[in-house]
Amino acid sequence: QVQLVEPGGGLVQAGGSLRLSCAASGRTFSSYAMGWFRQAPGKEREFVAAISASGGSTYYADSVKGRFIISRDNAKNTVYLQMNSLKTEDTAVYCCAAAGLGLVVIVPSRRQDPNDYDYWGQGTQVTVSS
Repeated sequence: QVQLVEPGGGLVQAGGSLRLSCAASGRTFSSYAMGWFRQAPGKEREFVAAISASGGSTYYADSVKGRFIISRDNAKNTVYLQMNSLKTEDTAVYCCAAAGLGLVVIVPSRRQDPNDYDYWGQGTQVTVSS
């Protein structure tokens, strides 16, 4: 069992930056690939970014590529999402997720599928104002 907690989130102006964190407890964090998803009101959950268990490989949705950076610190059992040049359309509830099967993040169709992740955080609201 892995528990994921995401403090942070908040309100930021368009063009600003925000860093989300996701702290894990339970089984060995370093054996899990991690992902970030978001869900805006009235929309389906959307893949944002993923990172391999070692942190050596990262993947992004086209909508955030070049603006967001996913990283992890396995010594601190934490994964981060640095969000820069934020847009109003980035407003959503952001959730981190853990995948026990490493190849999930390697295969594009799988890393974007919420069903391939085993554990989820409770989510944190990010609101970008114009």
